Amino acid sequence: MEAEARYTLVGAIVLATAALVVLAILWVAGRADDIAYRHYTIYFRSQSMDGLDVDSAVKMRGIRVGMVRDFDFVTEPDDAVRVVVKVSEDAPVRQGALAYVKRNIVTGLATIEIANPKDPAPFLDKAPKGEKHPVISEGTSELDNVASAVSRMAENGALVLDKINTLLSEENQARVSATLANLEEISGHLADSKGTLDAAIQGIRDASDEFRFAGASISQAATQAEGSITEVGKNAQVTLQEAARTLEGLQKETLLISERLQALSDAGTLELGAMSRDVRTAADAVTTAGQKLSNPRALLLGPGKQQPGPGER
Repeated sequence: MEAEARYTLVGAIVLATAALVVLAILWVAGRADDIAYRHYTIYFRSQSMDGLDVDSAVKMRGIRVGMVRDFDFVTEPDDAVRVVVKVSEDAPVRQGALAYVKRNIVTGLATIEIANPKDPAPFLDKAPKGEKHPVISEGTSELDNVASAVSRMAENGALVLDKINTLLSEENQARVSATLANLEEISGHLADSKGTLDAAIQGIRDASDEFRFAGASISQAATQAEGSITEVGKNAQVTLQEAARTLEGLQKETLLISERLQALSDAGTLELGAMSRDVRTAADAVTTAGQKLSNPRALLLGPGKQQPGPGER
């Protein structure tokens, strides 16, 4: 009886544990369904979908924010793979965002990475005409950039090889051989003319020494000329100062003479006025005398009857 009781207790505990696990799973599933998502559509035209499946992760800056819900082929307006993703409502997907496939090189599993533009932009929440969900544009993955760079390197390498082949053609090899032969001949002539070249080099050295001595002489002469010019400048400054003082004295003398001339002019004007009055008085006297002398009879006998004398009526 005790063994059966123990088995009954163990079975009850197992059943209770199983029930709790089921309830926990149901609760977690219910909470997952309660998470708010936004759906977006992405059209991939140039990237491969290798390694991408339904429920593959959707990330932003390496953080999982959603998953792939569905994908299918479309032919209008051009061939592409339409991928529908659901992203957490808390993820800030903005207008101008780009989506690209990011693939793990080791595992081969692919995820979709969403990258927002650098400049701040409004949230992407409006679907274009004819679309059920907002559309995120296709971007370029890092692997595609590396592949493009490798492709460009391969093309440049092929061009370099073509140029090397052209350079090493038989015609160019013959020209290079001829050039080397000419250089060898020129070096032989230079070896034969070594004495002449040494003499020419020595002449150039002597000429440079002469130029150096001449430069030193010119520098010394310039220094002396600078001293002479400085002395002349000082003398000229002294001369100008003396001339300024002389001009200042002349100006004072001229002012004094002008004042004296003005005084003489005023005195002459007064004297001429007095002389004029004297001349006018003399003229009046002469006129009176002339009038008297014009009638000698009246002067000798006195005035006639018809002509009354002074004071007579």
